Amino acid sequence: MVIRIATFNTENLFRRPSVFRLPDAKQRKQVLDDFDTLVALLDKETYTDEVKQKISALVLKYRAYSSDPENPPLIHINQNRPGKKSGLFDTPAPGSQPTELPILADGRKAWAGWAELGRDDLDMTAVLNTGRVVREVNADVLLVPEVEDRLTLDRFNQHVLSLGWQPYPFNLLVDGNDPRGIDIGILSRYPIVSVRPHIFDPDPANPRKPLFSRDCPEYEIQLGQDTLVLLGNHLKSKSNDDPELRLAQAERVAEIYRAALDRTPNAVVAGDLNDVPDSKPVGVLLDTGLRDVMSHPSYDGEPGTHGTCHQKRDKLDYVLLPPALWAKVQRVGLETRGIFAHADHFKSVKAKTDEASDHAALYVDLDLRG
Repeated sequence: MVIRIATFNTENLFRRPSVFRLPDAKQRKQVLDDFDTLVALLDKETYTDEVKQKISALVLKYRAYSSDPENPPLIHINQNRPGKKSGLFDTPAPGSQPTELPILADGRKAWAGWAELGRDDLDMTAVLNTGRVVREVNADVLLVPEVEDRLTLDRFNQHVLSLGWQPYPFNLLVDGNDPRGIDIGILSRYPIVSVRPHIFDPDPANPRKPLFSRDCPEYEIQLGQDTLVLLGNHLKSKSNDDPELRLAQAERVAEIYRAALDRTPNAVVAGDLNDVPDSKPVGVLLDTGLRDVMSHPSYDGEPGTHGTCHQKRDKLDYVLLPPALWAKVQRVGLETRGIFAHADHFKSVKAKTDEASDHAALYVDLDLRG
């Protein structure tokens, strides 16, 4: 039995936080930094006058009070019960642009709601290009970081992948810790018999917070008489970087991998590690005996998996195999044609806005006979 295992960061399937569609990298970073600042302010137990002024300024800056579907804000405050008795602020009248917005709550427990990044629909051309990449790779087991939720994954499978193709019989996703809805899902032609999430694993540096920015789900897949455990990853991004957190996440992934080996020799680590091959987080994983499929003699493609893919610093995505599977590798490949920045892209990819993703899909063929 030869199976193909792949990972493809889809950058969401139908809806994506609007900030990620901004063409200017500095502007994107500013919005994300402001969002993190706002969330930290809102989480304070007590809102001093200074904190209230800062919250109000950020809410006004981004029209975070607005719910206009025709002009959605980059940041939105979702209030369960707006108003003077139990809200953060009185919601301004639709279409108004207030210059002042008094913060009514005196602390986090005084109002119900949260801050979230505004979203808009992806161009349907981008959705179809994402489907084309998945069909071209034709993996038997496909890990898909950055998916909104399981129902979205199922809708993509049934209504996009089914266009002239057989959709996957199995798909699964457990919502993770990222408030932006970029979770780690899986599509499979083989039964997914169990999943072990790790969303509650504590951060060693701050046990009150979860370690994983998203999750490290352990998907157990039945391959005839054999069992495959696929550890899905999307480590802390370089945006608003925290290298120590990413390293701590990788160290925990290594522990989870070692425990998985006690159940099966077929334990694979895959996904977006958000770091280059010679980085400390990747080194921690390679020190366990795992090996990167792009280092296999059968691979002769681009050195990177992101953007132009021309350099090793462009490599963020990995399929890491245990010793028992290394000798079973038949082929390793990289599907780059969904990326606009790559010179050789699909003709249907005509702009950044309609690319499938700025990540390539990485796959490996394994001969599991005997």
